[in-house]
Amino acid sequence: MNPVSTPTQLSELTAIDALALFRRGELSPVELTRDCLERIDTLNPKINAFVHIAHDGAMKAAKDAEARWMKGTPCGPLDGIPTTLKDLTLSRGMPTRYGSATTSPDGGSDVDAPVAASLRKAGAVFLGKTASPEYGWKGVTDNPLHGVTRNPWNTALTSGGSSGGAGAAAALNLGMLHQGSDAGGSIRIPCSFTGTFGLKPTFGWIPQWPTSAMSTLSHLGPMTRTASDSLLMLESMAQPDSRDGLLGDPDSLRMDTRTPVSLQGWKIAYSPTLGYVEVAPDIRKRVDNAVAQLSRLGAEVIEIDPGFSCPLETFNTLWFAGATQVLEKMTDSQRDQMDPGLLDIAARGSNISLSQYLAARRERTALCAHMQSFHEQWDLLITPTLPISPFTAGHNVPPGGKYHDWMEWTPFSYPFNLTQQPAASLPCGLDDQGLPVGLHIVGGKFMDMKVMHAAMLLEEMLPELVYPRLSQ
Repeated sequence: MNPVSTPTQLSELTAIDALALFRRGELSPVELTRDCLERIDTLNPKINAFVHIAHDGAMKAAKDAEARWMKGTPCGPLDGIPTTLKDLTLSRGMPTRYGSATTSPDGGSDVDAPVAASLRKAGAVFLGKTASPEYGWKGVTDNPLHGVTRNPWNTALTSGGSSGGAGAAAALNLGMLHQGSDAGGSIRIPCSFTGTFGLKPTFGWIPQWPTSAMSTLSHLGPMTRTASDSLLMLESMAQPDSRDGLLGDPDSLRMDTRTPVSLQGWKIAYSPTLGYVEVAPDIRKRVDNAVAQLSRLGAEVIEIDPGFSCPLETFNTLWFAGATQVLEKMTDSQRDQMDPGLLDIAARGSNISLSQYLAARRERTALCAHMQSFHEQWDLLITPTLPISPFTAGHNVPPGGKYHDWMEWTPFSYPFNLTQQPAASLPCGLDDQGLPVGLHIVGGKFMDMKVMHAAMLLEEMLPELVYPRLSQ
């Protein structure tokens, strides 16, 4: 399937572009929001990125933003920018269904989660909620309540997950800013599969409440078409909130937004396989080409592995144990309505002993210490984001292949949830099938600005993606 349509000028704008036009009085938030909603209404039936579209609320917020801009008094740095929230995030006036038929369809929340409150205060116009697998449990996006979310590059394929709705929406610019969450790769996987940019910040940069079932594996972050838009969004998302009892060091929230002119003096480690991953040759080639640009930016780039063995067993112990928390208060009739895969990993989690769980915690701590030491020498670690291309939608793993669980085909992402480091996926070209490839940029803990600055410099030098246009 080759997606085609006629692009419009508004559909190509970044958030930074739109804000500049607002300032000059050349564009209204109402005009921009209306365009986004019209395109959502047209395109969403083809990709199923949105599970709730807030037509009335978005237009009211856009009219309020328009009035503020006409007076020259925008309420915040995102005033009037069309934005989406993931269907795991509480927000006033919109339902939060967690992709689950076990939740109530009635009404919406009467409270904002911290990230929704911060974005609302900054002036973001909420277009609606984007799709997630049930309770965000896997690396693709389909659920018993809303069905399958598809990849705009080829609607027969998955957009990845768990923030797959946000990734698909970002690829089509159905809103400029999209909130994702990532407990094992759930921002970076869909960004790689849809050719968009996303950052999993250091744990604690963006407060979370209610706490994820996956606890300290889970990070919230921005998903956009450009690294610059993600930095703009991150500044508004990273606001302390007392409801998050695990919030990180407040000093980490001080962001240096001045991008350096080069990477002169930086030492960057490139590990194309982490020492144990099999990567498709065409993906390896695109990532190699992108890494070469880092040297042209002045960095010293050395091919070297970070020196840890595959931590899949450690991750699975913590992940499966977390899944048991989702089911803890479910009745038998509710469980009958749930994704069988989620029930399966929760069952596996229930068989984990306290001794096994504590051992996994110790192994995680050792990995954290190892990577902290690694980043005393290396500014960044670069890998592919994923070793494979997007595969058939509606499957948890590529059909007929060697994988059994989604974690097995995401070996580059989940290790850095264990370590809580910042990690981003930056599009670096198209594979031999014409599908997006992601470059994975990992920084030391609290070194988020190094990740962002490298991404912002690098994206100027990489092949420009021609984004998909679904036919009308």
